[in-house]
Amino acid sequence: MPNFWDSEAGMLAAVAAGALLLAAIAWVGDLRRTRRQRPDDVGIVPWGPLFLAALGIAGLSGFVALQYWLASV
Repeated sequence: MPNFWDSEAGMLAAVAAGALLLAAIAWVGDLRRTRRQRPDDVGIVPWGPLFLAALGIAGLSGFVALQYWLASV
């Protein structure tokens, strides 16, 4: 059996894991923004759209990785 991380499925799973980590960081960043004294002050990072984009990339790449993995088994 070939090494999982050397395949397309493994690479896409790594992308999904990285994007999921970025989504978690963005979620925490947005949570911190909403808890501060003046949450509507302009910040540097748009946490909400960053969270949604990272979550979408994680879901899509995870789905494609699963399809590649199922096709190779």
